[in-house]
Amino acid sequence: MTAALAQVTDTMGVAIEATLLLVDDDEHVRRALKRVLKRARCRLLEAADAAEGLRALETEPVHVVVSDYRMPGMSGVEFLRQVKERWPRVQRVLLTGQADTAAIEEAVNQSEIFRFIWKPWDDAHLILTIQSAIDQYWLVEENSRLNALIAQRNQELERMNRELDVKLEQRSRALIRAADEWRACFDAISDPLAIVKEDGEVVRGNSAFAKAAGVLINRLPGLVPIRDAFGELPAPRAVSDADETVSEVLHGDRAWLVRTFPFPEVGAVTVWKDVTDEREVTRRLLQAEKMSAVGQLAGGVAHEINNPLGGILAFAQLMSREDRSAEDLENLNLIMDAATRAKKIVESLLRFSRRPKQDERGDVDLARVAEDALFLLSSQIKDGKVEVVRKIDPALCHGNGNLLGQILVNLLVNALQAMRNQGKLTVETGVEGTMCRVRVSDNGPGVPLEIQSRIFEPFFTTKPEGQGTGLGLSICYRIAEEHGGTIRHEPVPGGGASFILEIPQAQQRS
Repeated sequence: MTAALAQVTDTMGVAIEATLLLVDDDEHVRRALKRVLKRARCRLLEAADAAEGLRALETEPVHVVVSDYRMPGMSGVEFLRQVKERWPRVQRVLLTGQADTAAIEEAVNQSEIFRFIWKPWDDAHLILTIQSAIDQYWLVEENSRLNALIAQRNQELERMNRELDVKLEQRSRALIRAADEWRACFDAISDPLAIVKEDGEVVRGNSAFAKAAGVLINRLPGLVPIRDAFGELPAPRAVSDADETVSEVLHGDRAWLVRTFPFPEVGAVTVWKDVTDEREVTRRLLQAEKMSAVGQLAGGVAHEINNPLGGILAFAQLMSREDRSAEDLENLNLIMDAATRAKKIVESLLRFSRRPKQDERGDVDLARVAEDALFLLSSQIKDGKVEVVRKIDPALCHGNGNLLGQILVNLLVNALQAMRNQGKLTVETGVEGTMCRVRVSDNGPGVPLEIQSRIFEPFFTTKPEGQGTGLGLSICYRIAEEHGGTIRHEPVPGGGASFILEIPQAQQRS
């Protein structure tokens, strides 16, 4: 037990011997104390008075001081008070032979002594007191070490907390920035898009969805019932756990492509795409392809008819050279006239239906182009009650005669359809300045003011279903631009429409 009393181990497991300082002016008392405390195998130091004891404390590591109460020069209470101030961890034991309550109170208040030992002492009690003092020293030492460690750990924790706060702030800013970027991308999508629960409640929607649904974007979350607030949008189908579903829905006069993507634990992401115009363009392109096929078929038929017409004309000419009656010769002349007329019609049809090459350009007389176009439509003009007024003067330009003929035929067809094959049709050609001009006018109902700015748009038409594709005037506009010219519409006073084609005049050759 005494060995445990005198030694402890440091943090590395090395034994540390306790040191006791005995301060008493009576040498016999010091010897008696040393004799008792040797059994504890402590390291013992001794001093005859307080001054010597203070010097020993300045030079030696001391754990416990045992001091007499009455000493010359400085009392034990004053000595232990200075020990407390200068070495507060050293445990202080007062050895006294006086049962003076005032002395005990003074020692407690000034020196904060650990224990009193009365003279004469009991050896067992002395050893037990010293053991407790040494234990108290190491307890204070360990508490101090633990407090220092706690303070160090607290500093580390504070530093880590500050670093975590900085990282948390950085992460928060990054999350806010990512959320803003996501929201900006979400709202930048031009197609209506919404996250919808299974019961139809909106979780979130983009700006396009809010606009189509007719609801402010900040009122979208929690919107119920959503099926009553879709506005121009069709309601989405029921959400399932399957993969992406795609359906095309007719809603009012619009066609919508509705795509639904499962969104686990929420519902689904639904995207609406307005495909009305796309479907209309597809339909019209198909119609244009059909018309192109019809044109090619007509060209093929005209080519096949051209050969028999040539044979009829040749045989009629041969027969007219033989000796025949006047009646037969008259009939043969009628046959040749009819065959010649049919041959011209076929040749005009072939020129119109032939797919022109862009590099097939040369000097073109717009007067001749206008005459050919009128001839091509002569049967349609004769079938109705149309008065044709020709004011045709030579107008030599540089271009592709076939493409320019396509413009003239298109303008004449539009005029005849507008007049419903009865009325007055005026065709004028000539030169003004450096431009060759063709004007096609009619006295039909004219072009309404509200659509005049759109008549050259692709696929725009006011004709009934099946009677027009809306491509004619847009193609004419493109051909005119490719020739460096223009085509425009001018209202006719008193009703009707007038379209003017202008192409740069051909350069004069020296």
